[in-house]
Amino acid sequence: MSLKAQRVGIFVDVQNLFYSAKYQHHAKVDFTKLLNICLNDRQLIRAIAYIVQTPDIDQSGFINILTGIGYEIKSKDLRVRPDGTAKGDWDMGIAIDTIAMAERLDAVVLVSGDGDFCDLIHMLKAKGVVTEVVSFPNNTAEDLKLAATFYIPLDKSVLYSGSKL
Repeated sequence: MSLKAQRVGIFVDVQNLFYSAKYQHHAKVDFTKLLNICLNDRQLIRAIAYIVQTPDIDQSGFINILTGIGYEIKSKDLRVRPDGTAKGDWDMGIAIDTIAMAERLDAVVLVSGDGDFCDLIHMLKAKGVVTEVVSFPNNTAEDLKLAATFYIPLDKSVLYSGSKL
């Protein structure tokens, strides 16, 4: 199968990517560049950005930008537990979506460094799906890098430069 004919689903763990860029590079991700890296001239079936909303931050502008670029948005509110700790991740949602779409995809691109996705990657590979993990290397579990069919490290070229920060 030619690369251009490959059907691709892109699943972006926005919080994982955001904090990796923020703490490792003190910068923000250019989501247009990210989409192009992940797509790599293939046929996009769906690109989904998973976002956790916090009550004190208005993310509507960011969500509008992502939608304009071509991402579908899935959003949930941060849950604050009675003890004051917070929970807000999309691990199960990402796993369910990738499994549900696996039969219609040739490749699943997971944008996350979270090692919790290793079992998902192994299961998708067992179904014959090419798995690609895209993330910043220093914030990625080694076992996730090894589990994927391909690991694509992100570098500063995917970040906004200069005044766009």
